[in-house]
Amino acid sequence: MIGWTEQQIMIRDMMRDFVEKEIAPIVDDLEYNGLPPYEVLRKMFKTFGMDEMAGASFDKKIAREEAIARGEKVAAESEAKKVEGPVTEEAINAAGMELLPIIEISRHCQGLITAMGVSVGLTGGAIMSKGSLAQKKKYARDLLTLKKVGAWAITEPNSGSDAFGSMKSTAKRDGKGGYILNGNKTFITNGPYADTIIFICKLEEEGVAAKDRKLVSFILDTGMPGLEQSAPFKKMGIGSSPTGELFLSDVAVGHDRLMGESEDGYGRSGAKSTFSAERSGVAAMALGLVERALELSVEYAKTRVQFGQPIGSYQLIQLKLAKMEVARLNIENMVFRYLETRAAGEDFTLAQASAMKLYAAQAAMEVTTEAVQVFGGAGYMREMRVEQLMRDAKILQIYAGTDEMQVVAIAKDLLSRG
Repeated sequence: MIGWTEQQIMIRDMMRDFVEKEIAPIVDDLEYNGLPPYEVLRKMFKTFGMDEMAGASFDKKIAREEAIARGEKVAAESEAKKVEGPVTEEAINAAGMELLPIIEISRHCQGLITAMGVSVGLTGGAIMSKGSLAQKKKYARDLLTLKKVGAWAITEPNSGSDAFGSMKSTAKRDGKGGYILNGNKTFITNGPYADTIIFICKLEEEGVAAKDRKLVSFILDTGMPGLEQSAPFKKMGIGSSPTGELFLSDVAVGHDRLMGESEDGYGRSGAKSTFSAERSGVAAMALGLVERALELSVEYAKTRVQFGQPIGSYQLIQLKLAKMEVARLNIENMVFRYLETRAAGEDFTLAQASAMKLYAAQAAMEVTTEAVQVFGGAGYMREMRVEQLMRDAKILQIYAGTDEMQVVAIAKDLLSRG
């Protein structure tokens, strides 16, 4: 894949028009004035039929799983996904629908993507991947269609990159088939408004050291006794993505809320697969930021006159613009490779996803910083928007694993090869 298809360009243009009409005018309310992002996201889902498509896809998957549960013969999932021969344009177009909204919204309001991605991709995706059939039917459809808001809670005040090793939150068997949950989660996207929360913790067992405890996850509902959701934090960037803290004090849950209804249903492997999907999406977010920063910088370089000529005529400004374009092309090519891989029914490895995230995040930070520099003093002003792009870009180097953790993941993969 070396470029967008005609159908993807058409979809992109429609999405861009929606963003410029419905999102761009309310960016300040979303970013700085506390307007929750969910209604405008739901409007986007409805406008483009994304809720109906997600619902139809969900129904198809559930029907398949129910058939399996009845003992009917169904092709293996891997066989159903396998693509024989060249990847078709139809498959690429379908894969592109995952990323085009991410790219276009990130041009103006990246935080919306974070809020949507965590709700639909992380929370809904985790339940679809590891939940029991009953849990999928009860929770997943509303999350995938954005009827309800989801949160994926793993980070704690004393844990970040070492999410598993430093985890203090616990689940303790109550002796009646249920569990008692305790703990504190922070920096949780959608935490203040989430209807459904995946709470990741360690199983407290007598005689088992904390470092050796099994990782388990539970599906919680807002309003449960003992569960408290904080107000949104004030942040450096992506203000349109509500972030908060969760407090659990003796929250009693039944076995039916245990992910997969098994203590082995969603451990470290489940969390790591979620990380991989999250990291792949960061490149699309970075592409939107870089595209917009470059567009604004080129226009400013053409119109801003200093010493009697447009600043774009000076070689130092030209060098900045040229490097921005190189970064844009590199990120775009990574996105194209990802789309081809998905269209072929395959997934990026954790190392591949980490490599893509590492480069895209660093490039987005460099490009948006240079955009502010091209604008000079004007770039420091909120109305020019490049300062917002710069602040939003920084989070790409932090969440879904810091740059440093991406390096570790990539290096471990390289060193483990025979």
